[in-house]
Amino acid sequence: MSAKILAVDTATENCSVALIVDGKVYSRRAVAPREHTIKVLPFVDEVLKEAGVRLQDLDALAFGQGPGSFTGVRIGIGIAQGLAFGADLPMIGISTLEAMAQAGYREHGATQVAAAIDARMGEVYFGMYQRNDDATWTYNVAETVFKPEALLTYLPEQSGEWLTVGTGWDAYAEALAELPLERKASEVLYPDAEDMAFLAQQKFEQGLALPAEESAPVYVRDTVTWKKLPGRE
Repeated sequence: MSAKILAVDTATENCSVALIVDGKVYSRRAVAPREHTIKVLPFVDEVLKEAGVRLQDLDALAFGQGPGSFTGVRIGIGIAQGLAFGADLPMIGISTLEAMAQAGYREHGATQVAAAIDARMGEVYFGMYQRNDDATWTYNVAETVFKPEALLTYLPEQSGEWLTVGTGWDAYAEALAELPLERKASEVLYPDAEDMAFLAQQKFEQGLALPAEESAPVYVRDTVTWKKLPGRE
């Protein structure tokens, strides 16, 4: 039987919560960058009640570990750790970029996905992922932060069609249009807890869950240079 996973993500403008129990997904989401702290716990309560389970009944708690807004990532892990400590649950961090790759497969069946999140300050968080036969993802280009024009010299020519996901493609459309990629656009703009919960089930089965006190965000650039999303406090 698959693990029962609750996922929480506030790393970008999208605030989302998802619960997978016995193959069924219960989810809530809202693009509300200034209201994550207000919305996320009520979302948690709603999905637990809808599924008819208690937090203590779950196997693990997943969270969006970044990259994303410094403040947003910290909010997400703080809330997730509080819930995990209270229910004595292990935690699983999920890359926001990999979650968007999974969304590209879930919504479009894409097996090659290029993810770009607007990182502000003229930069993008960028990663490229290929789906394996066992439904896991391997990165073709590891997640990193770049000025869009720098990607032109960093990125080798890629084969096949790549589905593009994330806010970075619109934010830096002119520069990214020069990349040597055969691209197909999608409406996937943000990571979502539904995809994080699915990926967390895989990682749980692989024994990759950690005690809550050992869970941490992942930053791909020095925290000194982080700039908050509009409306972040």
